[in-house]
Amino acid sequence: MGPLSGLRVVELAGLAPAPFACTVLADLGAEVVRVDRAAPGADVLGFPDDPLTRGRRWIGVDVKSPEGLDLVLRLVDRADVLVEGFRPGVAERMGLGPEALLARNPRLVYGRITGWGQDGPLATAAGHDINYIAVAGALDPIGQAGHKPTVPLNLLGDFGGGGLLLAMGVLAALVERQVSGEGQVVDASMVDGAALLTTSLHGLRNLGLWPGGRGENLLDGGAPFYDTYETADGKHVAIGAIEARFFAALATLLDLRDPPNHLDPSTWPALRAEITAAVKTRTRDEWAALAEGTDACLTPVLTPGEAPHHPHNVARGTFVEIGGKTQPAPAPRFSRTAPATPAPPSAARADTTAVLAELGVPESEITRLRDAAVIA
Repeated sequence: MGPLSGLRVVELAGLAPAPFACTVLADLGAEVVRVDRAAPGADVLGFPDDPLTRGRRWIGVDVKSPEGLDLVLRLVDRADVLVEGFRPGVAERMGLGPEALLARNPRLVYGRITGWGQDGPLATAAGHDINYIAVAGALDPIGQAGHKPTVPLNLLGDFGGGGLLLAMGVLAALVERQVSGEGQVVDASMVDGAALLTTSLHGLRNLGLWPGGRGENLLDGGAPFYDTYETADGKHVAIGAIEARFFAALATLLDLRDPPNHLDPSTWPALRAEITAAVKTRTRDEWAALAEGTDACLTPVLTPGEAPHHPHNVARGTFVEIGGKTQPAPAPRFSRTAPATPAPPSAARADTTAVLAELGVPESEITRLRDAAVIA
């Protein structure tokens, strides 16, 4: 089920952005086979039942051995997509680079994700999400005025500008393949993707509508009507009442005095103080209840543990139970080809025998390869 039903994807196991891209593809119905090392590794960010490994099969192969490499090549020969997230040159040294694979399977879409991109002065340098979004200009604007930049988890680089951008690129290449009949390489970079996410910010700067420093502008917490506030119980609400009619609803909700021109930055210090004092008079959930049904643009700031139980998320099925654990549901929604609830993550390398049997490898050969530690 799902709009990508019938699509075959080979994932070379990695961390964060590449697995997330494959999770998106698997959630939408693609058949994904995750190819991992035959021997378990010691990845600091890897853990059992990782939701980023849900909905696909998982095999263990020693690609450094000729026999193991041949098995993976046979798997790729049948695939529509390959995804890898290694540093530039690593896949090529493994014998799994795009030139070699496209020669065998010209229709293959070869998706690769790195921090810096496949070329450029920093291409081979080490880094993580925080480094990539820093160079992209996406980190500096985030945070409070007078304070250092705030780290936005690893959402902008690894996932938004990384894995999601890669998944989009792969899908675009598949659409183009319907015309040309040919595959191609998709080079996704977390720097490129994080920079792309700041497109609107650059537009505002170019128009002179983002004049201040960090935490001093319309959408970065500088405006008192677009910020978070502590409530009486030490929790928080989020307020996003930008437009005049929404700010008027907020003023009514909070019983503010005759509001000034709320878009005039000279009024912001006094307005912030008034909103701060008003919000502090009730608990988070009391404010959420009062705001319900209004256009005040006031919502509770929920923890990840609370979010699945919010009535709106419950009604929408925004979260689902997978293997007894709560996780975000596949998105977006489709009117005809609704994706099924993803399967729980497989145990590491649990599907090697089944996948190789589908390739036509005899049972006796599978046993020999496992005894020789070529597969796990």
